[in-house]
Amino acid sequence: MERNGANEVQAELDSVEAELEVVELQIAELLEKQAELTSRKKRLLRKLEDACESAQTAGSSSAGSGSLSGPVMTKQELLRYENADFPWSKELEQNLKNTFQLSKFRPLQQKAVNLSMSGKDLFLVMPTGRGKSLCYQLPAVCSEGFTLVVTPLVSLMEDQLMYLKSIHVEAATLNASSTKEHAKMVLAGMTDTKAPFKLLYVTPEKIAKSKLLMSRLEKAYNAGRLSRIAVDEVHCCSQWGHDFRPDYKLLGILKRQFPKVPLLGLTATATSSVLKDCQKILCVPEPITLTASFNRTNLYYEVRFKNSNSEESIGDIASLIEERYQGQSGIVYVFSQKDADSVSEDLQKKGINAYPYHANMAPEDKSRVHRKWSTNKIQVVVATVAFGMGIDKSDVRFVIHHTISKSIENYYQESGRAGRDDQPADCIVYFGFNDIFRISTMVVMENVGQKKLLTMVEYCQNVDRCRRSVMAVHFDEVWDDEGCNEMCDVCRHGNDYITVDVTQHAKDVVQIVELASSLDEKLTPLKVTEAWMGKGPAKRRKMIQTTILSRLEVEAIITHLLLQGYLSEDFSFTPYTTYFYLKLGRKASLLKNQSHSVTMKMRKTGLDANVVKVSQVKTKEGKRSGDNTANSSVTKKVKKDL
Repeated sequence: MERNGANEVQAELDSVEAELEVVELQIAELLEKQAELTSRKKRLLRKLEDACESAQTAGSSSAGSGSLSGPVMTKQELLRYENADFPWSKELEQNLKNTFQLSKFRPLQQKAVNLSMSGKDLFLVMPTGRGKSLCYQLPAVCSEGFTLVVTPLVSLMEDQLMYLKSIHVEAATLNASSTKEHAKMVLAGMTDTKAPFKLLYVTPEKIAKSKLLMSRLEKAYNAGRLSRIAVDEVHCCSQWGHDFRPDYKLLGILKRQFPKVPLLGLTATATSSVLKDCQKILCVPEPITLTASFNRTNLYYEVRFKNSNSEESIGDIASLIEERYQGQSGIVYVFSQKDADSVSEDLQKKGINAYPYHANMAPEDKSRVHRKWSTNKIQVVVATVAFGMGIDKSDVRFVIHHTISKSIENYYQESGRAGRDDQPADCIVYFGFNDIFRISTMVVMENVGQKKLLTMVEYCQNVDRCRRSVMAVHFDEVWDDEGCNEMCDVCRHGNDYITVDVTQHAKDVVQIVELASSLDEKLTPLKVTEAWMGKGPAKRRKMIQTTILSRLEVEAIITHLLLQGYLSEDFSFTPYTTYFYLKLGRKASLLKNQSHSVTMKMRKTGLDANVVKVSQVKTKEGKRSGDNTANSSVTKKVKKDL
């Protein structure tokens, strides 16, 4: 009797604990919703404040032309930096027209140049292709001495030097591939009043590791030859940035050693929190921050589903290039160096003039591909992210991602290499289910790497929100969908989606993962997919509820469950590789609550009617025939077999 009583109490305790877990998850959902609404409220209040300020002060800067924060300044002082009434203004105007062959400044450029010439420390956030480089190149030409430019990639340096050479502006570079003779000449020129170069490009690694370079910089500083420090891709300083590089964290030495030299940090993608981190790392006490709108109206954003068959996906990309971009310049971004070689080779077989570019190529081969592509002798560069930062080719008509980027910030920057001439250009990403997990194992060691990746996945999975509105959230900008002007696939195709109840599908998938866990097995996403589609071992098929959905729908639902927290990542490390498995997520227990439902939005195009029918067929008791009741009996059978 006592044992029976204890069992009853234990059963009731288990029930209460399970109910408490459900309540806690519901609270977590409500808190997430509260955070989302609070964020929307703040954005709307900011929009209202901007509207009121615009009404009060005619001609003041809008979000589209840039906002200014940092040290407190009066409106008159802010407006002054937009004018051409400084001692250096005439020289700036002459060099803008004669040297850089530009008739006028783009938004924010004149303000940024004047602030830098005034000796102010400045962070400049400006979209890719909007002319950030001019904001340190023009002041360099108009200043005594030289400007030190810290940049993360040799390809970026080469591109900048090629451009500067074409307009007869002398520049030099120091990196790992520099010869001893070249390095000796550059180091000597840093303190030479007759030095030929106005800009010196170095990598952050060079600053961190070369005591000789720091010694020459100190001598140049004392001689008044170091006029300015420009840190390109400044978001690389922050661990919360999308391209964190450890050596960037050591760049604070520059401002500590050379406090009187103005510093200019440039990026296309840093959020306010990342910039605050960069400010501390670079030891800049009160930088002024200029931020331009992220939106580039000439770019068309599109997401295409990637076929799991590699040959078919390559065929689709080749057809797209042949039919839509014949004779036009473009970039195809891939996941790995191996992919760069294989994809370029496959495209060549289909008649596309494509060549690879990645970090493992010989420097002379990379330079040759870069030069030929820049002069339109190569149509397509198939590249890893080692190619492209700061690439200044204006007529790129398409940027295709063969594999998704690891974050929204990365994608925005990479795709932004299209259409720098302000003419229409396309940014197309191929979204493949398996690619999620390839990239996931790559970013697992990064701070918030998984979170950023899943946000990119959410961008691709999205079928009902303007692509630009999704980006705007990340760049702390208020966005009106009408500003897209149908320049994304979602806005162009309108209401081409349907809301589907996938509650029972979610229960089926969770049961598969739960069953594997009870058997001490780990399932990869591929195995979960195949098990649900009835392609696993015969014994396993008898234990689970399989589906009649198409593979594309199965993958979409599993991805949705991962994004929503019903499934979660489980990594396993070996000396040679990292494996990705699926496990139950924090919301999985909510599915035990009969009133809990899971819905998702799916495209009508190519949507199998079964995904709707299966989710809607229910018995009078409110359960689908063969769902929980059948699953319950299956579970009992499994326990008996065990």
